[in-house]
Amino acid sequence: MTTSPTDPNQVRMTGENSFIRLSRQDGALQTTRTSHWRVLLSPGGQGHVLFMKSDVANDEVRVYSDNIALARWLQEEIESFLFPEFADQTLPVVDAVFNRSGDGKSFWTETVESDEDSISLTWHDFLEPYMLVVPAGSVSGRTHGVYSCFVPARKAQLTVNGMVAVGEVSQEMRGDKPSSSACLAWSETWVRP
Repeated sequence: MTTSPTDPNQVRMTGENSFIRLSRQDGALQTTRTSHWRVLLSPGGQGHVLFMKSDVANDEVRVYSDNIALARWLQEEIESFLFPEFADQTLPVVDAVFNRSGDGKSFWTETVESDEDSISLTWHDFLEPYMLVVPAGSVSGRTHGVYSCFVPARKAQLTVNGMVAVGEVSQEMRGDKPSSSACLAWSETWVRP
């Protein structure tokens, strides 16, 4: 029996979706949740989006982007089941400029600059990378599948206008791989039937 070298599903998005989730104590209620997208291909076009909820942002959900159509598409297509608070399309989308620095081995920083805010997300003290494989239809209630190279960080920091978010990265397992609540998620591709 031969298997096909291709996935039969439709490619919906490819790019990156790195995240930071901080808690006061390991496993306790989250004090910060971010979802940082760098999109190369999608029905919403190319660009960047940062979804953020944190103690350093009054625990309000904020959305920053250089492509509002992409932000709205991500809200409807993916964030609606990843984290519904980020999917609220009545939220304003703040125009912002996105940059990155680092080597992915010692540290990685994403910066987001708007007229009002200066934001940086930094990951460091990395574990071994691994491939996340979630075939389409394999998660109950979700038609989508996702493939991504996760680079887990033991430590991460969110800074908004000079204020550092409280909380720490939680260590966790994904399948048989050591991981954490703060990962670079590169070469990420979302598919659906």
